[in-house]
Amino acid sequence: MDRTVIAYVIYLLVSIALTVWVARTLSRNGRIFLADVLHGDDKLADAVNHLLVVGFYLVNLGFVALYLSGDRSIDDTRGIFEALSTKLGVVLLVLGVMHLGNVYVLNRIRRRGVLESEQVPPVAPQDWAAPSAGA
Repeated sequence: MDRTVIAYVIYLLVSIALTVWVARTLSRNGRIFLADVLHGDDKLADAVNHLLVVGFYLVNLGFVALYLSGDRSIDDTRGIFEALSTKLGVVLLVLGVMHLGNVYVLNRIRRRGVLESEQVPPVAPQDWAAPSAGA
């Protein structure tokens, strides 16, 4: 079998396994964060979590597929390791950027919700004051 094909197979197996592992980890641990962001609405948190996971899979697996082809053939075993380290390194960076982007957006949503809840007075106004004549 051609060494380039071996590198492709290893790249696909490792990349897909990493994508699935990261998606499951983010889904499992991110659900609690989403429930907090969405003020305890568990059904909405589950739905948003599922949509984020689907989007994560689509973007990352699409990138893995597009990044599969190489511009050179691999001639020796050293070339397999060099090609795999480059390709898997880029895949890991893309996974990390996607994760940080998700956390950033969710944190912004959470922060906005906290600011909105702080603007509501803790008790309703008890009385009304007429404007002064000098103002």
